Amino acid sequence: MCEHKPLRVTVWNEFFHEQELPEIRAVYPNGIHECLRGFLEKEQDVAVTCVTLDMPHQGITEELLRNTDVLIWWSHARQDDVTDETVRLVKEAVLSGMGLIALHSAHYSKIMQALLGTTMTLHWKHGDREKLWCVNPTHPIARGVPACVDIPEEEMYGEAFDIPKPDDIIFIGWFASGYVFRSGVTFTRGLGRIFYFQPGHEEAPVYEHPHIQRIITNAVRWARPACRREAPPQNVEEK
Repeated sequence: MCEHKPLRVTVWNEFFHEQELPEIRAVYPNGIHECLRGFLEKEQDVAVTCVTLDMPHQGITEELLRNTDVLIWWSHARQDDVTDETVRLVKEAVLSGMGLIALHSAHYSKIMQALLGTTMTLHWKHGDREKLWCVNPTHPIARGVPACVDIPEEEMYGEAFDIPKPDDIIFIGWFASGYVFRSGVTFTRGLGRIFYFQPGHEEAPVYEHPHIQRIITNAVRWARPACRREAPPQNVEEK
């Protein structure tokens, strides 16, 4: 087994809303990425690097991804600004074994579309209350999570959700407006494990919720690769 110590997590955040909108900056004054870093680094064996869209190379380089066990991706308003080169690099890393956790509106990212091959569309409504039900309590991502997590303020995502058949459905969200949604699902692409997790609307402090933090921390550990496949040398084809 090829284990890395510490567990190397990279958090990629669009970091647009927090800078442009005062009401969202009040919720996440240092950005969603720093909130995620804050609770992940409470784990003694986790080291976190944060990068954002407006950094050189959009924060994503081959060297960074070689030194990343699990990539967390949060995007929303600037999905179309992510370049094809960034998508290529992340997709190749996932296929080679890097874990990927896509949060909230990152379901519609170019990266998830490229890896899963569907439109990733869904029904949507601004502002709702969600009960997040754990329907697969034996899954490692559900470890230590109660049967139901109440999220007082969230953005409604509803079925039908255009995704391929998941490997596992771990959480189903029920919204006060009556919609349900596959809110926590896993996929495998190549050697990489992928977890999509719906909660995390930027207008509410969802990532401050201790049970949401536990789910994301569990997901990081679950998505960690047992081994990474090295990319083939340039000009050499795999057969």
